[in-house]
Amino acid sequence: MCRSIKTLHNFEPPATAEEIEAAAIQFVRKLSGTRSPSRANQATFDKAVVEITASATQLLEHLVTQAPAKNRDAEAQKARRRWEARGK
Repeated sequence: MCRSIKTLHNFEPPATAEEIEAAAIQFVRKLSGTRSPSRANQATFDKAVVEITASATQLLEHLVTQAPAKNRDAEAQKARRRWEARGK
């Protein structure tokens, strides 16, 4: 899994449109193997981002869970602690 793509489901507050689009961009970059497409591929790259953003948004809107929503700040702190522990 690409480390830049974060879990967006079941958080309070819910993922924003910007977070979903950022994940879509990372996904397209990973699949295409390029961070910045050539001019010849820019339209295709952009179209893929739009389509994946739409699909991801629909997915997140329709997923159901019985688990309580996770707190974004608490999860960020956990991730920070894991990152710091790896650095030692």
